[in-house]
Amino acid sequence: MAWTRPKRPRASKERGPHEPHDALRPERLRLLTDVTNIPTASGREQGMVNFIENWMSDRQELVLTRDQVGNLVVAFSVPPTAPPQRSRRSGDVSSVHAGLPLYVPAHMDHPAFVVERIVAPGVVELSFRGGVMEPFFKDAPIIIHTRVGERLKATVKEKLPGGSGAGDHYLAEMDPRASAEVSYLDIGTWDLPASHIDQQGLLHAPGCDDQSAVAAALAMMGEIVDKRREGLRVGDVRLLFTRAEEIGFLGAIAACRLGTIQRGARVIALENSRSFEDSPIGGGPIVRVGDRISVFTPWLTAACGERAEALFGGPAQPRATETNAGVIRRLWQRKLMAGGACEASVFCHYGYEATCLCLPLGNYHNMPHLAAMQAGTYDASVLGPPRCAPEFIHTGDYLGLVDLLVDLASAPPEQQDSSFSRRLDNLLAEKGYVLGMSLPETFAVRS
Repeated sequence: MAWTRPKRPRASKERGPHEPHDALRPERLRLLTDVTNIPTASGREQGMVNFIENWMSDRQELVLTRDQVGNLVVAFSVPPTAPPQRSRRSGDVSSVHAGLPLYVPAHMDHPAFVVERIVAPGVVELSFRGGVMEPFFKDAPIIIHTRVGERLKATVKEKLPGGSGAGDHYLAEMDPRASAEVSYLDIGTWDLPASHIDQQGLLHAPGCDDQSAVAAALAMMGEIVDKRREGLRVGDVRLLFTRAEEIGFLGAIAACRLGTIQRGARVIALENSRSFEDSPIGGGPIVRVGDRISVFTPWLTAACGERAEALFGGPAQPRATETNAGVIRRLWQRKLMAGGACEASVFCHYGYEATCLCLPLGNYHNMPHLAAMQAGTYDASVLGPPRCAPEFIHTGDYLGLVDLLVDLASAPPEQQDSSFSRRLDNLLAEKGYVLGMSLPETFAVRS
């Protein structure tokens, strides 16, 4: 898809900057480029696992555990203790989520090929695990990544009948001598350039979905560890890295069924979601209200939105009585994002209070010109045969996402924190006289 920089509203002269500290930016961006270069596929996420294990090696405060299906949980070995919170209605010191952590999930896989068998010298059979339109496969150049780190070129030649539960199967041809190095379950990816950031601040990568969210989660957790080392307050936040999302949320479903996530815990899932005209790349990180399956937990979504408004200096869009000038200082978005589904719907279905933060994504699942392909208006005579291309996000959106995550992890949201609830009480107490109401003490204005 073509990308144009969103128009930024004029900055308020009254607000100070909320940009991330310059010292944090290089490490955040290094994580982003490193993680988005890792070959990964549903059920074959070991490269991501290895990176996360290495990242943890100098952070002794953290511990890594695995559930029965290989989902990863990164948590403090000694959980932080949150101060008691005062209930808004009763005045009692209590918390709905007392002793319960905040989970931040991201999935470790991306649509890719997996070697199913060696058919003959120079011919391999691969499954494709993920959702990509069929025209992109015809004579497509791919790279097979061997277990010893070799990158072997191959070309997709034929779709096989039947397939398997993991996805459709294809035959690919390669140099017969090179095929001797290929092993069962090696990963195959589209033949794409390595991750890089251009002069416009766009990251172009073999896979952003959901690797850039993994990078954001790690960046946040590293900064939370540093804050705790400095004696600052942080919440009991835990990262959940799930498997096999691209073929049906398998890791997330298992995490719910196995109890990997504690009952009653809050969940803020991270995603990359296809950008549309009303959810532009470069328009800021997105507080995702819902997806094509469901609407997420309202109070938790609202709490994330309130934090974003406070952190970034204004609402996602100016109110009807306001102008752009002086309202928005840093861009962020609040959107439904119904172009796809995400793990937050799974968590909500299994009874968790869950919502999602996401990054607007270009070339969703590596498919350029996707709107034209779907509309049947793609002109191969002008553009050539459909070929997969790097996904892309804006680094400003990513940096904003990390900032919002750090804020949420420092003081995880509680249901009674909602300023909207207080606003409703105050409205009735202050203006109820127009209804002719004599209000009881329970409707007194609340601070």
